[in-house]
Amino acid sequence: MRSKVYYCSAQQTYVSADETLPKKLEAILSKLEISNRVKDESVAIKMHLGSNVGYSTIHPVLVRKVVEAVLDAGGKPFVTDVLSSCTDAYKRGYSQETLGCPIYPIGGPDDKYFYTKQYKYKSVEEWLIGGALYNASFLIDLAHVKGHPSCSYGGAIKNIAIGGLMGKSRGAMHDLMHYDKYWFYEKCKDDKKIKEIIDSCPISALTIDKNDSKEIHIHFEDCNQCGKCLEVAPKDSLKIDKINFDTFQVGCAISTDLILSTFEKEKSIFINIANQITPVCDCFGFTGANILPDIGIFGSDDIVAVEQATLDEIKKYKIIKENVPVVMKLQKDVPHPLQELHGRLKDPYLVVNECETRGLGSKDYELIDIMPLKEPKFGAKIFSHISAH
Repeated sequence: MRSKVYYCSAQQTYVSADETLPKKLEAILSKLEISNRVKDESVAIKMHLGSNVGYSTIHPVLVRKVVEAVLDAGGKPFVTDVLSSCTDAYKRGYSQETLGCPIYPIGGPDDKYFYTKQYKYKSVEEWLIGGALYNASFLIDLAHVKGHPSCSYGGAIKNIAIGGLMGKSRGAMHDLMHYDKYWFYEKCKDDKKIKEIIDSCPISALTIDKNDSKEIHIHFEDCNQCGKCLEVAPKDSLKIDKINFDTFQVGCAISTDLILSTFEKEKSIFINIANQITPVCDCFGFTGANILPDIGIFGSDDIVAVEQATLDEIKKYKIIKENVPVVMKLQKDVPHPLQELHGRLKDPYLVVNECETRGLGSKDYELIDIMPLKEPKFGAKIFSHISAH
């Protein structure tokens, strides 16, 4: 059976509060039957609270709609994220007063509250899952959709795959990109040539490794796979290989699997807010201009389906070139708009495929628009709330 993904567009037919995103979120929560599912449950609302001067994270008004739906149904909600984002969340409008529920760091106030899952994948053997998330009985994965420099896309999967882990594990996840060898010193021992290779990168994504002067280190988050370095490097001395980009996403799929395994079946829902879609992750601590139009809200019981549907909808739109930071050179002839920003080898669908392979859901979905746009009635007022004079 195809997974249901409920959807509401960011666009409105009428200039009416009833068609705004908060109201549409209410409608999606109703379709997901929150009222029948969370009574007496400890409900973790996992989201990214951002940092510094970022303001494109999910607006407190939207978060409060989720909290109120849980409270009305008799659940016990709390918002959770990593400690650094929780500490100053009030500066970005997140507090118990504004949201209607407590905010708890996933690892507790001293960042030492976690559970360890064993699973070997390349250089990672232990996965430290935040205790607040681990011990909740119901999960609402409330994700802000945006670009991401490691994998081109961040949504529901990354929100828990990285945001549900402790700092040590988050660092280990990113280090996975360096597990497979990409620099071969024996093929190029000339220091002048090595400097030429490093200097060939137009965005300084290459540097000498801080721990070994014979090693070239690639900052894969910066790398857009333009290939300039390969034009300079001697044959077989340097690789820009798909595997180095894929390992991070495979790690995300494993982490997602381990975290979701702590919740009983039917006790998790996934919501993507595809609004204010910025070039990079909210953890950068600032907000850039929208690089895609506001698309809307997606909700499902199936994390694979909701991500597939979100990515498929994004694919229908073009990057707003005027809003792209000048230093980010758009790549040509790539399959998805987010790969235009971050490079062909950062395939946003890969983690979705990996999660499906691990049995976390299905890419076969039915997109149900629960508040479709329609042709306005002839003679309808544009601003009906304004009194006639």
